[in-house]
Amino acid sequence: MIYLLEDDESIRKLVVYALKSQGYDTDGFENPEQFWSAVGQQTPELVLLDIMLPGDDGISILKRLRSDVATEDIPVIMLTAKNTEYDRVIGLDAGADDYISKPFGIMELAARVRAVLRRKTKGQALSEYTVGPLYVCPERHETRVDGEDITLTYKEFMLLRLLVENLGIVMSREVLLDRIWGLGSEKENRTLDVHIRTLRSKLGSAGRLIQTVRGIGYRLLEE
Repeated sequence: MIYLLEDDESIRKLVVYALKSQGYDTDGFENPEQFWSAVGQQTPELVLLDIMLPGDDGISILKRLRSDVATEDIPVIMLTAKNTEYDRVIGLDAGADDYISKPFGIMELAARVRAVLRRKTKGQALSEYTVGPLYVCPERHETRVDGEDITLTYKEFMLLRLLVENLGIVMSREVLLDRIWGLGSEKENRTLDVHIRTLRSKLGSAGRLIQTVRGIGYRLLEE
């Protein structure tokens, strides 16, 4: 069961409908009181949490979830109209598993949900990804190709991590620029292309796994 706490009725109805169409049992709530009442009756597998809410804000609700042993391990994706690095850091530091900035695409949201739930199924074990000759462990900040350690900058590793955690999913330029540099609206910014080029070079034989999807963005191919 997925719970969505979102006070905007149009967004709430659209997200609930879209996730149900993807096969996820989903309930939407307009205010924190309804949300907490539902949590008391059934613990959700994942929470989508708007940061701007009437009464308690999303950060306060997230902190309350993390402080209760019954809900501390529930994955939480923050939905926020705020688009500064500071706001994203506050949410992640408070215990959010991911965030997505409004306005967002439904397919992107569904991909984020799948990625977070996939990580949850791994339990407390380290997340490890092996794709062809490429090995990535986000928690250890390790990257290897054909068994050889690869040294990446922080931004390069963030980029690779996003691609590998969303294996096979096309990540748009806007999403990648927003998630890593806070530049989601600057579609023509060449920072992303420079980092992709450098990342491919450093990954050697695994560089071919990063595919350019013309006019959209990039994805990491499955082997």
